[in-house]
Amino acid sequence: MTSRAAIDVRPITEAEFADWNRAMNIGFLREPSMSEEVIDARRAQFTPGRSVGAFDAGRCVATFRSFAQELTVVGGAAVQADAVTNVTVSPTHRRRGLLTRMMTEELAAAKGRGDVVATLIAAEYPIYGRYGFGPATWATEWTIDVPRTGLDPRWAGPEDGGRVDLVDAEDVRKLGPELHERLRRVRPGVVSRDELWWRTTTGAVRFHATFHEPFYVVYRSAAGEVEGMAAYTTDDRWGDGKQPLNTARVKWLTGVTPAAERALWHYLCSVDWVVRVRSGYRAPDDLLPLLLPDPRAAAVTTHADFLWVRVLDVVRALEARTYEGAGSLVLEVADADGPAGGRYRLEVSEDGTGTCAPTTENADIALDVSDLGALYLGDESAVRLVALGRVREERAGAARTADALLRTSRRPWCPDVF
Repeated sequence: MTSRAAIDVRPITEAEFADWNRAMNIGFLREPSMSEEVIDARRAQFTPGRSVGAFDAGRCVATFRSFAQELTVVGGAAVQADAVTNVTVSPTHRRRGLLTRMMTEELAAAKGRGDVVATLIAAEYPIYGRYGFGPATWATEWTIDVPRTGLDPRWAGPEDGGRVDLVDAEDVRKLGPELHERLRRVRPGVVSRDELWWRTTTGAVRFHATFHEPFYVVYRSAAGEVEGMAAYTTDDRWGDGKQPLNTARVKWLTGVTPAAERALWHYLCSVDWVVRVRSGYRAPDDLLPLLLPDPRAAAVTTHADFLWVRVLDVVRALEARTYEGAGSLVLEVADADGPAGGRYRLEVSEDGTGTCAPTTENADIALDVSDLGALYLGDESAVRLVALGRVREERAGAARTADALLRTSRRPWCPDVF
């Protein structure tokens, strides 16, 4: 077994990109080899210095990549984020500290770049808390039993004067970015999408050998403004009696108004031959079930953690978001060998804006930086974390104060896997 010190952890060169992708596929239990066309397409993601590999005798055995991202926080502001992805360790090289080496170096680099937080989507729950990440958003998927919804099967379009139209990939690339920016301005947890995202989601750039083109629909209001868009696929399943039993699977659905969400979900439940609709990952408090005459027709299929947040700069993070009321809170943040440790006073004015600064005052609550990440977007409860023994009250009632300030009326939502 090669010693830990003999394994070389460093940014890869462009010439090592194919080997790095092979190692990533192995880590994710995918077919190791890929075509030259797919490798060339994936080069669009390559940024010098931000794709890291671990090499044993010249062979890549672990992978790690980061990229620049913006995260919308409570109140609509965006903070600079270090998005972490493509994290793997080959099964031959587990338990040698490779992830710790890669993550430690990356978080230090992110702090040096001025990033406020780091983000990731965790494939496995137990891994990332030890690096200071906490689950800041959760996701729910529903399966809709269409015949049970109570919707009129003769539905042919919105009743509000708007309309739903099928469009093609070029329309999505043209209309989608502006619509997503409107969503980003109002929903905490939403992350930025660059041009490459729109090109890959519509098949203009293909990171996999096969691409199944989805159907795309757009909702326009009575005034002609684009307020919603969805992409979905369907299967081709028929019962023994020649009855259709098809399922529509939503790849993504964006609505910036309740009317748009209602129209798009009703459309999906009206497509001939479709008897089930899989919603894709939505916010746990999504409007979807209650948009149906019989909400029980939408059964929860999946409910799990989704976007994880790691606070790198406590002062900038807490000052970037807004709060639900006036008040103050002194937080003792534990961050072993990390950049966020210390004691901080958060002061919130009547208009919901906050100021934060290091302090020597007595702490009101004490918590790990991972729990600060879980609380940051307003989804988690400090009172609940106290009950779990993860947050400690240094002043009686301080957790209730924290919830009154930090929690939000609508839950944060991240629509993207990255």
